[in-house]
Amino acid sequence: MHDIIIIGAGPIGLACGIEAKKAGLDYLIIDKGCLVNSIYNYPLNMTFFSTSDRLEIGDVPFISHGNKPNRFEALEYYRRVASSWKLNVRLYEKVENVTKAEDRFDVTSNRGTYSTKSIVLATGFYDFPYMMNVPGEDLPKVKHYYDEPHPYFGQKLIVVGAANSAVDVALETYRKGADVTMVVREPELLDSVKYWVKPDIENRIEEGTIKAYFNSEISNIRPYEVDIQTPEGSKTLKNDFVLAMTGYKPNFDLMKSMGIAFSDDEFQTPVYNPETQETNVKGIFLAGVVCGGLKTNKWFIENSRIHADVIIRSLGETV
Repeated sequence: MHDIIIIGAGPIGLACGIEAKKAGLDYLIIDKGCLVNSIYNYPLNMTFFSTSDRLEIGDVPFISHGNKPNRFEALEYYRRVASSWKLNVRLYEKVENVTKAEDRFDVTSNRGTYSTKSIVLATGFYDFPYMMNVPGEDLPKVKHYYDEPHPYFGQKLIVVGAANSAVDVALETYRKGADVTMVVREPELLDSVKYWVKPDIENRIEEGTIKAYFNSEISNIRPYEVDIQTPEGSKTLKNDFVLAMTGYKPNFDLMKSMGIAFSDDEFQTPVYNPETQETNVKGIFLAGVVCGGLKTNKWFIENSRIHADVIIRSLGETV
């Protein structure tokens, strides 16, 4: 019988584990992927917007070579955090079911079943991309994650999306030799695109070196072609790869299966008490970006580190 099981071994899940260990609680961290799996899936050359001190957890210093750390430095840092604190982490173990008994929760994974008095969901959102739901989306040429530009040199590439990820991918792959076409459902790129990047992509589109179809969507994907629906009608484009930068969402299915309620707003915000992070299900807590529902730009490592302390302090009053 654990005092607490933390689902998710990202930075906030690790922070919850650290606070649980400091409080003397019997805890376990479970993740279906590797340590800080979301950061691992970031583009290889990604640099964080924040400075390293704002990404620190567990009083472990994070020193980066530049003003802002990159993906490689972050992976090294969180490995060091997990090792320094000797955290009880089970990786590559997927939680498949959670059931509530009278005085406990039973958490079933693909490796076994654990009993616990309480649960923290720190699952983030980056593992669940929005699907386009079109024929051919399951082809190997279609990717919902971007790693680096080199594989797309000399290839006809379609980038789907109107936000920062799509713009960054389009510009980087274009500059590394890809023939880039953007397919944008909206009438224009989103206002949220970084102000220092937006003129660059707009100029490339205006001069035609990056082609763009606005108010348009992909309707069919085949091995060497893609059909898109535009205001002028259907068009067929020769194509080698599709990078669908369509965004990501939390694991709503898991939350709903646990009985967590949601507000009626457009963001499907889960119901929880911000003073304790406890949901409507007594003993189940939320931490990190998952608290925002579809509003995935509300919570970050920087402003949700405090969730760990809030939850463990609340649990310390009841365990």
